[in-house]
Amino acid sequence: MANAFIYVAAVFALAYLPLSPHPATTLRSFVKTASVAILAVIALLNEAPLLLALALLFCAVGDALLSRETDSTFMAGIGAFAAGHLAYIALFLTSPSSDPTLILDRSGYFWSLIILGIVAATLLAPRAGEFKRPVLAYIPVILGMGITVLALPETGSLRWALPAALAFIASDLILATEKFLLSANHPALKITPYMVWSLYWGAQAGLLVAFL
Repeated sequence: MANAFIYVAAVFALAYLPLSPHPATTLRSFVKTASVAILAVIALLNEAPLLLALALLFCAVGDALLSRETDSTFMAGIGAFAAGHLAYIALFLTSPSSDPTLILDRSGYFWSLIILGIVAATLLAPRAGEFKRPVLAYIPVILGMGITVLALPETGSLRWALPAALAFIASDLILATEKFLLSANHPALKITPYMVWSLYWGAQAGLLVAFL
């Protein structure tokens, strides 16, 4: 049954890809939200860790909010995704296989993420306008997700957790660049929506597989 639902979620994700650069519509919001909400249902039906299902559900809510593309729903969407990342952090640290000492053993990843956070905050702070505070608050949360995933061993299905978490971070960084750093007619905007969505949904599917 899990495989069947994953295929359905993948169909929704693929259906959203050509819709991603277009303005908000009810159909676009539904397809985007369903592609991750179905992953949450898979987690619940297969008795995966509850924190995994909660993280996916929070992110699905965030998808629904961000898809409306208004200032108020963007703010609320940041909050929903922050909640999702906090659920992922709790999941990574409470997993039976978790070993926090592994985090500093992987010093290359750890310090790269710290530096990335400093650079992102430096670039975004003067350009985020009214979103400055929530954006700056969100950065340590998502990087915390990237750091705590280092506590998981790269064995079995858990080997998918680290690349999935890194893909999630990459997706958010591209989204922030798209929204705050690129001009309205920048040529990169022709491909960034596809990059954001592919990395993001792949990350969510990868995290589901890691803990399923």
